[in-house]
This record gives sequence, C-alpha cells and structure tokens, in this order.
Amino acid sequence: MFQNNNKTILVTGCAGFIGSNFVPYFLEKYPEYNVVNLDLLTYAGNLENLKEVEDNPRYKFIQGNICNRELVEFIFNEYDIRGVIHFAAESHVDNSIKNPGVFVETNVNGTFMLIDVAKKHWMQKPFVYKKEYEGCRFHHISTDEVYGTLSDDLNDLFREDTPYAPNSPYSASKASSDMIVRSYQETYGLNTVITNCSNNYGPKQHDEKLIPTIIRKCLAGEPIPIYGDGKNIRDWLYVLDHCKGIDLVYHTGKEGNVYNIGGRNERTNLQIVDAITTLLDEKVPPNEKIGKESYKELITFVEDRAGHDRRYAIDATKLENELGWKADENFDSGIIRTINWYSKRYNDN
Repeated sequence: MFQNNNKTILVTGCAGFIGSNFVPYFLEKYPEYNVVNLDLLTYAGNLENLKEVEDNPRYKFIQGNICNRELVEFIFNEYDIRGVIHFAAESHVDNSIKNPGVFVETNVNGTFMLIDVAKKHWMQKPFVYKKEYEGCRFHHISTDEVYGTLSDDLNDLFREDTPYAPNSPYSASKASSDMIVRSYQETYGLNTVITNCSNNYGPKQHDEKLIPTIIRKCLAGEPIPIYGDGKNIRDWLYVLDHCKGIDLVYHTGKEGNVYNIGGRNERTNLQIVDAITTLLDEKVPPNEKIGKESYKELITFVEDRAGHDRRYAIDATKLENELGWKADENFDSGIIRTINWYSKRYNDN
C-alpha cells in the first residue's frame, strides 16, 4: 500500500512499448500521483523496460490479466483507484491475422471489464458520480488503424470524425473497444476520453516492429524484410511526443472527446529503410563479416501481408489548437535518437 496521500491511478500494459515510456515520464512530472501497473507480461511486455521506476515508492507492479474481473475489482478497492489510462492491448497485425480470438478477448473483453469495474467503483447511478470520485476519468489509448486506409492524396487525413472502417482483426478489435468506451460515456455518463495515435517509434519497442527490425537486421548482416513494394505509407510519431499528448488529454481534454495524435511525418516503408541504412552506413559501416558495402544491399522484398492498409496519416489539428500540443521531435531528429538507443542495445547483447 502506498504510504502517502497521493492520487492513485491504474495504468494498464506499462511493460509494453508506449506504457514503459509513459510511466517514467509521468512519475517524474507528477509527484502527486501513485501509479499501479497491471500487465500480463505477454511476449510484448518486459519488466526490463521499467527498471528505472521499479524501486520508486509511488509505483506498484501487478502481474495479471485485465480480463480477470476479480483481480481488477481487488485493485480498485485495495488502491482506491482514481483514474485509468488504458494501454494494454494485443497490437501486432500479423499475429491478429493468424490468431484473431486473442485480440477480441484482450482488446474487446478486457476493455469492457476495466471500464465496467471503473463505472461501478466511481458511480452511484447513471450520470451521478459518488461524491469522493467526482472527476475520475477513464482514458482509452487507441490507434489510427480503426479508420482503415487513406488515398494517395496527401490532403486526405484521418480526423476525429472520420468514419471507422477497420480492415484487420487487430484494428476491428480496437474499433470495438473504442465503441464500448463511447457507450459508457453516452449511457452512464462515465468521464472518458479516447486518443488515436499514428505509428510510434523510439526506445523500448518490441524487436518484431518495423524500425527495430531494420536496425537489428542491419547490425546482424541479415536480410531486411520489406512487405510488398515497400510503398505503404505511415505517419510516424516519436513515442515521448505521444506520451506528452496522452498526459495533456488525460488532464485537460474535454470529456467524451476523441483526440488524434500524429507526428506529421509521413514516410513510405522504403523511405524508412533508406533513412536508417544511410545513417547506419555512416555510424557503423558494414564490416567484412557482413560482406556488403552498404546495408541497403540487405533489403529484401517479401510477400505482402493480408489486408495491408496502404496509407495512414493523422490530422492532429484538434489536439494542437485546443490543448496546445506540439511534437518536439521531427522524424530526422527522432530516428537518430532511436538508432542510437537500439545500436547500443543490440551491440551490448
């Protein structure tokens, strides 16, 4: 049990990529908060990501499943939870194609379980909070993939009112969880906000994702797999900029609103691999063991994945204009920081 009078919030899935960047940032910025981290520690979760906060007296880790209602109720009662920031999700599209049931269970049922327990803990009846829990908020972290795919027209961007059109089991499960959160706002008056973000990159991302894969394959001298023609476009957001956006929305976003967080950094997968290999050619030139003059020679095109959306790009105008958010990193600065972090990690291993 925490020993002070701080406000305690439940943050789920913190051993994953974005959550493990968010928690150290949040604890340092807000000494008035305690954080309880509920994480199942699936393959994507790693407590090594949270080494810098494991001894912090305002941080508590609990290993468990967000679908376990008894456990979630225990946490709310034991720690008197006053807010939720919900990161926990199955998020790898390839895995959702192979095994969609896990995504429905975690992303849909898990979100329902969390928000239903929050409602019962905080609310007396629909639209009436218990006096001591007034202002308690449920912040749901979602993705731009719920909107489907965009045309090649660069003026075509995902906005908060873009109709949902998910194309993979992963994005369908996230769209479903968004709808559950919305329904608890509309039906019960629960104080909710939703943020939909573009592709994140930066330290602590799982090795399977695109940017860590490119760096890892380069340093190992292995083929770099690029889906299809490599011209799929994503809007890239440095992870700490995403964390700052979440912080802003959680504290100052308007109740019942959706905010899109994007980096305004559109790149094709080919542009990403070209940028990384160019920087690595300068920073860590290929050695004789690799037998290449440039890491670019390792690029290999593989069969495109099913339901592969062509383009994502977010319009973050609402977040910028209403809450004053602004990304601190552009892609050129963020990718250098990212390469430095992974180069050290993979070379140390």
